Amino acid sequence: MDNKPKIARIHVDRDLCIGAASCVAVAPGVFSLDDENKAIVINPKGADDETILLAAQSCPTRAIILFDEKGDQIYP
Repeated sequence: MDNKPKIARIHVDRDLCIGAASCVAVAPGVFSLDDENKAIVINPKGADDETILLAAQSCPTRAIILFDEKGDQIYP
């Protein structure tokens, strides 16, 4: 049985985002850069949870915050 928390919500802290685009490289189906060169979520179901977590972990400023179904922060 897999007891890892499921990712229910992805939040990008625009004040922290520097447009490194590592999240886009890891999960292009989930993240994109907008016209301000900041990461945005284009499809929260565009990759599996493991890939989304890897994308969040790849962020040099930890601007991607992940929450589970209960609303608890699971990363970082």
